[in-house]
Amino acid sequence: MSAVSRREFLVQSTGAAAAAAFGGPSHAAMGPSDKFDLIIKGGDVIDPSQSLRGKRDIGIRWGTIEAIEPEIPAERALKTIDAAGRLVMPGLVDLHCHIYAYGSAIGIPPDELVQFQGTTTVVSAGDAGVNNLAGLRRYIAGQSRARIYAFVHIANNGLSSFPVAELYNLDNAQVDACAMALAENPDFLIGVKVRMSENVIFKHGLEPLKRGIKACELCGWPARMMVHIGGVETKELMSEILDLLRPGDVLTHAYSGAPNMSGVFTNIVQDGRLLPAALAAKQRGVLFDVGHGGGSFDFTVAEVAIPASCTPDTISSDIHVFSGNSPGVPFLPNVMGKFLAMGFPLEQVVTMATSAPAKIINRAPKIGTLQIGAPGDVAIMDLVEGPVTFVDTRDNKRDGKLQLKPVQTVINGVPFGRPYQAPFSVR
Repeated sequence: MSAVSRREFLVQSTGAAAAAAFGGPSHAAMGPSDKFDLIIKGGDVIDPSQSLRGKRDIGIRWGTIEAIEPEIPAERALKTIDAAGRLVMPGLVDLHCHIYAYGSAIGIPPDELVQFQGTTTVVSAGDAGVNNLAGLRRYIAGQSRARIYAFVHIANNGLSSFPVAELYNLDNAQVDACAMALAENPDFLIGVKVRMSENVIFKHGLEPLKRGIKACELCGWPARMMVHIGGVETKELMSEILDLLRPGDVLTHAYSGAPNMSGVFTNIVQDGRLLPAALAAKQRGVLFDVGHGGGSFDFTVAEVAIPASCTPDTISSDIHVFSGNSPGVPFLPNVMGKFLAMGFPLEQVVTMATSAPAKIINRAPKIGTLQIGAPGDVAIMDLVEGPVTFVDTRDNKRDGKLQLKPVQTVINGVPFGRPYQAPFSVR
């Protein structure tokens, strides 16, 4: 390499690093004859983050969205995806799933979910605790194309002992160790996960949640709690859990109808009514997440809570190796379809699976959007019209007229799956 070319290389590298650090573009604007690496043509684009709905072409170059236009000439594309007649939306963001394959007892490799979910960003919901968090970062997040973040479990062992409950022995919940993990991983972690079901925490009451909150408060940055409910020990404890949650904390499985170990229904809807503590939590900024899973979404709970002003903020799958085989079929697009059947407009449903969870993650710029300069993360789906019956996790059925069926997913500007990409494709 000559001195001149080396100097040019260093200048370009320094400029790219500085631009990345300050969130600006890492390359010059395109000229009129420059080609896009990929154009997604003719799709019905829906991007609630910029109130966009209509036929558009999307041009992607160097892994980022470079243009959204009514028409981009086909000759400007190195590769083209024909999306005519299909929905084109930001890559989905799944706020609650289990993707620590081999490190927890229930994880699915995250890249195996992409073609079934259209997810380009996923959040591990407590798969790892302090003891196995490094493995999640190195061996899963570091080797997957899907973008990954995590809530660290308050239990040191995370979900590695499943189906053995991780918090029957409260000694597993080490506040200082959890706070240290948060302090050392602010780029990767969102906060702390705790499961508050009776069959997980036994008779420990509020203590596991209190320890999780304490770890969040000690870590030095505004970490969130993600609190799993469903089968809480007593009716009173459910209200006490809600009262402890802070603005920005996430109540997941918010519409669970799972009973406790005595068969009593102890979640946010009791005796057919929404708990006042649930409405108060919602009003002060606690975020309600669906977290469907294999046992955690009940139409009859949602149909009471939602009209009473406890609408979901985010739709998530709680997909894992067991829930993925359950009758409720909790793949994220199917869960989104259930909310379409409940009367939510398409734009709101897409918001709850893209820009809304992206705000909670708050780690990478412009996730969950198709704005120019955002990563080239795109989900292409068929919106299938026709009668469909959806099933929840308690065998309640509701009829709908629309289904979302994933067709193609693009991550960082590179189409996922077949046709296989050359090894030097932009990633």
